[in-house]
Amino acid sequence: MRSFLILISLFIVTSVNAQKDITLEDIWTNYAFYAKSVPGFNFMKDGKHYTRLEENTIKVYDLTTGNFVEDLLSGESIKGQEGFNGDINSYRFSDDESKIMIKSETESIYRRSTKAFFHVYDRKSKKIQSIYNDDKISYASFNPAATKVAYVWENDLYYMDLKSGVTLPITTDGSKNKIINGATDWVYEEEFAFAKAFEWSPDGESIAFIRFDETEVKEFTMTWYNDGMYPIYDTFKYPKVGEDNAVVSAHIYNLKSDKTVHVSLGNMDDQYIPRIKWTTKSDELCVFKMNRHQNFLQLFLAEAETGETRVMYEEKNKYYIDITDDLTFLKNGREFVITSEKNGYNHVYVFDKNGKEKRQLTSGEYDVTSFYGVDEKKSKVYYQAAAKSPLSREVYEVSLKGGKPKEMIGKAGTNRAQFSSTFDYLVYNNSSANAPANYTVYNRDGRSLRVIENNEDLSFKLKEYDVSDVEFMTVPSDAGGELNASIIKPKNMVKGQKYPVLMYVYGGPGSQTVNNSWGGNNYWWYQMLAQKGYIVVSVDNRGTGARGEKFKKMTYMQLGHYETLDQIAAAKHLQTLDFVDSERIGIWGWSYGGYMSSNCILKGSDVFKAAIAVAPVTNWKWYDTIYTERYMRTNGENPDGYKENSPVYFADQLEGAYLLVHGMADDNVHFQHAVEMANALIGANKQFDTYFYPNRSHGIYGNNARIHLYTKMTNFILENL
Repeated sequence: MRSFLILISLFIVTSVNAQKDITLEDIWTNYAFYAKSVPGFNFMKDGKHYTRLEENTIKVYDLTTGNFVEDLLSGESIKGQEGFNGDINSYRFSDDESKIMIKSETESIYRRSTKAFFHVYDRKSKKIQSIYNDDKISYASFNPAATKVAYVWENDLYYMDLKSGVTLPITTDGSKNKIINGATDWVYEEEFAFAKAFEWSPDGESIAFIRFDETEVKEFTMTWYNDGMYPIYDTFKYPKVGEDNAVVSAHIYNLKSDKTVHVSLGNMDDQYIPRIKWTTKSDELCVFKMNRHQNFLQLFLAEAETGETRVMYEEKNKYYIDITDDLTFLKNGREFVITSEKNGYNHVYVFDKNGKEKRQLTSGEYDVTSFYGVDEKKSKVYYQAAAKSPLSREVYEVSLKGGKPKEMIGKAGTNRAQFSSTFDYLVYNNSSANAPANYTVYNRDGRSLRVIENNEDLSFKLKEYDVSDVEFMTVPSDAGGELNASIIKPKNMVKGQKYPVLMYVYGGPGSQTVNNSWGGNNYWWYQMLAQKGYIVVSVDNRGTGARGEKFKKMTYMQLGHYETLDQIAAAKHLQTLDFVDSERIGIWGWSYGGYMSSNCILKGSDVFKAAIAVAPVTNWKWYDTIYTERYMRTNGENPDGYKENSPVYFADQLEGAYLLVHGMADDNVHFQHAVEMANALIGANKQFDTYFYPNRSHGIYGNNARIHLYTKMTNFILENL
């Protein structure tokens, strides 16, 4: 009996203290820890209903109740008509919701660009119409009246009259790797974050577009391996630091006159056009013009009929200016709302069209981090800000006339919002570093209507796997200030025992890895490492975001310098903690983070024992013009900045273990970076590990790539820390 009681007691103690093991297979193969999200809502114009694509059917729901209303369109019901294969990849309504643009058989080109077959579904007649059956096209878009559709095919811009079925060309000089009309080149798509480069006027009588002349831009070739006798070579235009960019120009085409006018922007040598946007007037186009250094921005107003312009707004900065979509023209036709860092923090302003500041709507030593829009009916502006702490985000409203901002919901952590088309309702996303996202519908008065998704199952797994809390702290920077940091410790740490540390870094301009928000699948990888006895730390170095312009832009002309000093200083601070094994500190990062981890292992060999660099930049001169020159200018202008902060020049300083990983079809940070780094290490007679992924892009995914990569990284950490 006594033995039986002892066994029962041992079973109870073991059950209470048992920690269920997290596995790589569950994270990256089974996706057992995947947080449920609520995809962006396709709100209907009444502001109360939304649609969602489910099981190849567009369904209508009531936002306030979640009740299903009706099936709007099933892909299967129109299969075979006009060449449609029956699969709806995505869709978009016309402004009056009488028609639906259906996108199918979609192919990705780069990060944002795609091509596909497009069909228009008429909700009244219940018939579909093909836009172009012979080939895939890009960016098919309704005019405001839904009587015409414009699109890009083989670098030329076209429009189709839906009633007659007649298609007419707007441009005819498009040519691969030479001329692009109505779509962006690679570097604009990647660094200015847009791919469609044409816009219908409010009355639908004109189309504004950007033309790219890539003729002088140098080419880059990627190699694809597909079990053929010979590999496939993909050659595209990629302007590297100091080299020729595409020559850009803005144009306005009038459908009635069948004439195109050139928008007069003055000298366009080494200039960018990062945005075009119609005002509320159909005869008035706003064109952004920015110099190559990206520290002088002008907004021109162009007359649609003549192309003549005047400057509406301009801004200069001693560092650089970030381009955003935070521009709203007001219905009075005289004013616009815009965000700017001109006073040291990103804030919201109202200007008139003569460039005069009318009022500043937000102010203080904090950054507005997202601009949600203007509700002129209620005279409200909605935005997200890091007003309480760089670690958190809140959603606010402020009167368009000025006054004190009001926090809308008031939950701790990171808060995001998506507003309905009328601003009467919002879907509120709240998460923290220790709790996955909760999606709740509120009305404009802040009253909760219903919970859409609370990730209850995943929250249960946090308890089931007995994970460690993510904690926040500060560590000293190299300059003596304080940096924000997060830390995950093993459960039930033994007093007096010292534990190895893995640091995670990104560190690029305006970024953050230390914030009170849900961390996704990497969170579970870090928890798995914590189960194995590792401490995981991340530090936001100088140059990162949500702490004002001075903190973010102080790395100007010296990318990597202060960031590396800060990461080394943080690691040295960790060495002083009584639970840290000072001889076993490693660091890892991806993209800019891979660049940083490489710098850290090379320049911080006295503190870092191991480093993993995934898809790293290893020399800034091999990266693209827009991104690199924004922060570094050109190699010719800033030779010391390039020479002193590119890992490839410091290969001889490697002392610890180094794992270099890259996708061989990375169109962003080219495989060239890894090859040149490997060559430099070989020349310095330094041993290192490499993993290369054929046919994988910058994200390294698909066909087991993620589980394969994380298995290697985990084993590398176990072996070297």
